[in-house]
Parts: sequence; C-alpha cells; structure tokens
Amino acid sequence: MGCDGGTIPKRHELVKGPRKVEKVDKNAELVARWYYCALSQEKLRRPIVACELGRLYNKDALIEFLLDKSADKTPMEAASHIKSIKNVTELNLADNPAWSGDKESIKGDKYDDIQSARFICPVVGLEMNGRHRFCFLRNCGCVFSERALKEIKSEVCHK
Repeated sequence: MGCDGGTIPKRHELVKGPRKVEKVDKNAELVARWYYCALSQEKLRRPIVACELGRLYNKDALIEFLLDKSADKTPMEAASHIKSIKNVTELNLADNPAWSGDKESIKGDKYDDIQSARFICPVVGLEMNGRHRFCFLRNCGCVFSERALKEIKSEVCHK
C-alpha cells in the first residue's frame, strides 16, 4: 500500500526530468510533401504546378492565392516567394499503373498504402514517393527521377 511512514521517496520519484523532444515521423512528412498541396493542404489533383523550391501545388489553389490580395489575409509562408503564375511550372506527370487510389470506390474498409505512389518516372520507373529525388524541366514541365537524368545526360525532354 505505501505511504504509511515506512517508505522514503527517492529523488526520481519526486522530480520530473526534462521532456523528451517529440520526433517527426519521416514517412508522414514524405506523405505530406508528395501527396498534398503545400498551400491548401488538400490532396494533389491535376493540374499540378511546382515552384523553383520544388514544392507542389494545386494550380487552382495557387491562382486563388495570387488573386486574393486583401489586406486582412496574411501571406502564406509556403507560397510567399511566388509573385505571379510565371514563377511556377505546370508538371507533366506519368501515372503509375500499379496505383489504384482514385479508381476504386472507397468505403472506409480499404487499407491505403502510403508507400505506393501516384506518379512514376517514365524513363526508369521509380515511384515518386519521396524516397528518390525527382527533377522537372522548366521549359516543358516533364518530371524525371534524378537517376534517369544522370543516365541520359541531356537537358532535352526525353518524351
């Protein structure tokens, strides 16, 4: 039972130590970066645009952000460097044939595999899930993995 006078509390029982720093889950961070718009936090849907920092946006959310110049709205940190639609590039993404996210009707009883990506590299076939680096060409908007661009050694669009 305790606390009857026969016990002497130790220091570690009385003093609380410093809190442990909460670590961010790497998988959750990758999912947030590659599956959701950096501006509106909605799921990415076509047309998708990217800035020079590599952040992905829904084009309609970015246009609404650029059109809304009211003083009461504070500029979003994720898109504060974008001044016009010319600062972003519309991406031509290759669909992953193994991904079945929007094709099936979701009733809530299905397991969503966050490791399978919606888009892939058309040259090498790597999934665009954040585990591999991807690049896009600014003149045409085609998206390729960094591995594919190193293998081919060309700045011309591969399509």
